[in-house]
Amino acid sequence: MENEVKLAAGAIVALAVATAALVVMPYMQVRDIKPPEGLKPYTSAELRGRQVYIANGCLYCHSQQPRDRNFGPDAERGWGRASVPGDYYYDKPHLLGSMRTGPDLFNIGARQSSKDWHLGHLYQPRAYVPGSIMPSYPYLFETKATAEPGDEVVKLPPGQEPAGQVVVARPEALDLVKYLQGLNHTYPVLPPAVQVAPATAAPSATPTTAAAPAS
Repeated sequence: MENEVKLAAGAIVALAVATAALVVMPYMQVRDIKPPEGLKPYTSAELRGRQVYIANGCLYCHSQQPRDRNFGPDAERGWGRASVPGDYYYDKPHLLGSMRTGPDLFNIGARQSSKDWHLGHLYQPRAYVPGSIMPSYPYLFETKATAEPGDEVVKLPPGQEPAGQVVVARPEALDLVKYLQGLNHTYPVLPPAVQVAPATAAPSATPTTAAAPAS
């Protein structure tokens, strides 16, 4: 019985230490983080598009967390500076991602701002990136014989349009593109200033005497 008590106590202590190290301490470090000045809250369309992004599993193939130069060539790839906690102030939940089957999207709105490009790329990725393994999302669009007033007709490269029809973006596709266009974190951020208390010299016990000049 004594061994079981020791084992249970050890497990509780280990769990408490792990919780403190992996949950409590990180929370204490970021709980007072404020958003950078250049970061704006999501619009209603961007929030709807964010839900479309989640529903279609985009976060399983794309990250939103460029690494520091010391850990990888993300900056050289054009993905932008390393992200900081404040960049995710309005992200609930965050969409950091853990796979890079496709490129990082932290700054896709800065790299590619064209609505036409994004719509066409969602409809047929390989028409824009030869050899891409990204799936197409035809259910975010509909094909019609003729466009109706108010329709957003997708401008596709030659040879990609369905014969005798036009491709029209559904509201979900338009919201998703709004979200992607809004992923622009090119504003400057500064690391937290390190506050160092000025050193105070200890008072001397005896007054110092200036040394006499050498003769």
